[in-house]
Amino acid sequence: MSKQRAKLVVGNWKMHGRLAENATLLTEVAAGASALQNGVRVGVCVPYPYLAQAQALLGGSVVDWGVQDVSAYAQGAYTGEVAADMAADFGATYAIVGHSERRAYHRESADLVAQKTRRALDAGMTPIVCIGETLEERDTGATEQVVGTQLEAVLLVLSEDEASKIVVAYEPVWAIGTGKSASAGQAQQVHAFVRAKLADKGAAVANVQLLYGGSVKPENAQELFGQPDIDGGLIGGASLKSKDFLAICQAAQNASN
Repeated sequence: MSKQRAKLVVGNWKMHGRLAENATLLTEVAAGASALQNGVRVGVCVPYPYLAQAQALLGGSVVDWGVQDVSAYAQGAYTGEVAADMAADFGATYAIVGHSERRAYHRESADLVAQKTRRALDAGMTPIVCIGETLEERDTGATEQVVGTQLEAVLLVLSEDEASKIVVAYEPVWAIGTGKSASAGQAQQVHAFVRAKLADKGAAVANVQLLYGGSVKPENAQELFGQPDIDGGLIGGASLKSKDFLAICQAAQNASN
């Protein structure tokens, strides 16, 4: 049986930021988010070097912070890697895993994404598992096959209890950074399919939060977040502007009323 799910909006800064501008952005986001009513959670996933800054400026606020990736390894001779436990040391709540840019540019496999999901869970963080299809895959009718396979690889290595603690973000690759967003109907159709796949894992998994990502803007956020299976967003470019990001958070608030 379904239940009311809280809305969640998480910013993904990607490889952007400098100390001075971060300070302004984080301070403004923390102040603006404090005005939101209960029922909407807000987070930002920053580049690793700025974790300490995020912890210092967001600690005690209503805004959580996290990272954009974690290593599939717990520790060891893996130069350049950052372990999930290291991020957890800085109070990180979220870890994005399997973003399409990681899958494409770093050739991350579905199995590797599953390993990273486990590492984040083991460190006490909430993995935000990204899934999504390319334009070619959508045009050939392979959307459900692609996202289903990506999700199944993760669910396969998790117990029902573990799977109930993840967040899933559907991000159509063709809508990331292109300014072209899926329509609310298109997004809802995929989200409904994903929720059905999650429900197959167990009743506790059926109500994990499902986020939409892909050129979410203040103008389209409320319609997207108003869909029955869309519980918020993973926000890229708009998360770098406090006014836009907070407007999207407000849209999540409006959609939850």
